[in-house]
Amino acid sequence: MNHNRPGPGPLTVTVLIFPGVRLLDVTGPIEVFASANEFGGRYRVRLVSEDGTGVITSAGTRIGADLAVDDVREPYDVLVVPGGPEWETAIKDEALLDAVRRLHGMARCTASVCTGAFLLAAAGLLRGRRAVTHWRQSRQLAVRFPSVRVQPDAIFVRDGPMMTSAGVSAGIDLSLALVEEHFGAEVARSVAKDMVVFMQRPGGQSQFSVRSQLPYSRLEILRRVLDAVAADPGAEHTLAAMSRRAGVSVRHMGRLFEEELGTTPARYVERVRLEAAQVLLETGDDSLPVVARRTGFGSAESLRRAFVRQLGVTPGAFRTSFRTTGTGTDTDLSTAVANTEQDTQA
Repeated sequence: MNHNRPGPGPLTVTVLIFPGVRLLDVTGPIEVFASANEFGGRYRVRLVSEDGTGVITSAGTRIGADLAVDDVREPYDVLVVPGGPEWETAIKDEALLDAVRRLHGMARCTASVCTGAFLLAAAGLLRGRRAVTHWRQSRQLAVRFPSVRVQPDAIFVRDGPMMTSAGVSAGIDLSLALVEEHFGAEVARSVAKDMVVFMQRPGGQSQFSVRSQLPYSRLEILRRVLDAVAADPGAEHTLAAMSRRAGVSVRHMGRLFEEELGTTPARYVERVRLEAAQVLLETGDDSLPVVARRTGFGSAESLRRAFVRQLGVTPGAFRTSFRTTGTGTDTDLSTAVANTEQDTQA
């Protein structure tokens, strides 16, 4: 990939569309590039389908194509491959995979949005490369394509000329990164402000999941333990306490977690408590010490350490970034984060 700022001509972005494509996977990046043109960027965006006709998206909305895959004959700058809910069907469509390979062969950079990573992987374009997809499908991507080095918590990943992004709106994050690369940080920052999105959102995908990421356990005694933790994260959930509830030994309980869920009891409890704390921070006005006590962390410092370790962001920064403050001011995010971090020490 050429990391230098482009010359005077426009950069061509080709977006591949196909039946069942997710609408926001397509329109999110397009909006970023279109907005960039208002602030000094120079993009030409075109929609391409296999035969040049329009398609019906997963939302039931019809979108038109500018040209067919066979009409693309010259090298261009960026290929965007969106995803869709029916990705399992899409990766078996050899004509679609051939279209991905053909368009990739002429692009300087190929980027996927959400489950579009499965199309890249099925087309053989991610072998040996790092990649990401929606957190719900990360395990599937790793299992189906073991040569792909899946990064399950990233918002987007770049590996050489390939870029992949996480679920749905992460295509906007990826597109902003491309705008910054092509036309500089100021243009990208202007686009982010115009679209009212983060220039660089804090944390990773693990902010948006926990129980749903784990494999389903067929063991009723283990499901009861998991349900008890989820129902009251602030209660006592030591390994000994969970073992007593299940009527099994401490050693056996630890083995069940490892064999059924691929994690330890302590890690699971922390992740559930972390998710509960996120909800309180997003929706309530409790101080950080109160949130820590209610979710079983005990102290604001323990809560802070868990946030930084698991999410890469502090509780104060999370609250600032993921809540609407309603202040209507132009306060810089770093200043707001610094202010909320004072609460962490309270």
